[in-house]
Amino acid sequence: MIEVISGTNRPGSNTRKVAGHVEAVYKSLKVPVQLLDLAAMPPEIFSPSSYAEKPAAFAKMTDRILAADGLVVVTPEYNGGIPGILKYFIDMLPFPESFERRPVCFVGLAAGVWGALRPVEQLQAIFGYRNAFIYPERVFIPVVHNSLNEAGCLKNAEIEKRLESQAVEFTKFVESLRGKKLR
Repeated sequence: MIEVISGTNRPGSNTRKVAGHVEAVYKSLKVPVQLLDLAAMPPEIFSPSSYAEKPAAFAKMTDRILAADGLVVVTPEYNGGIPGILKYFIDMLPFPESFERRPVCFVGLAAGVWGALRPVEQLQAIFGYRNAFIYPERVFIPVVHNSLNEAGCLKNAEIEKRLESQAVEFTKFVESLRGKKLR
């Protein structure tokens, strides 16, 4: 199972729209996939007591990460970095098993011309520290509002092609590391 993480909890976000497109790409390849939306994080996870003991409602998200064969992190750029909610989500997951030897790849999107290059690099450092297997083909979506139509669907054929290429090759990467077929 591939878990696609929508890296913000902002309502109506472009990140959620792009993550939904990424999920659809994997489905079209017949790869088992789920979308994990950080907007669904339970409110009680934000209590300071969560550092000592995770609330039961957060267990579903933890279980999904621990069961995933691979992760696709879709991140926006907020003030030159990753959203705080994404970093907090990572911090709340069990150490080291959440990312240890788990394949992960990245899609970045931004209003600016670099397409979330900085946040993706920050995530590569975090996941590298956590001993994840980082897939090198990243997809950046600059000036994201120009790449989405009024319905929130991607309208840029080049970006669609890059997302499809990443999904095909990341699936092979995951299969080779996990020693099993996903489809």
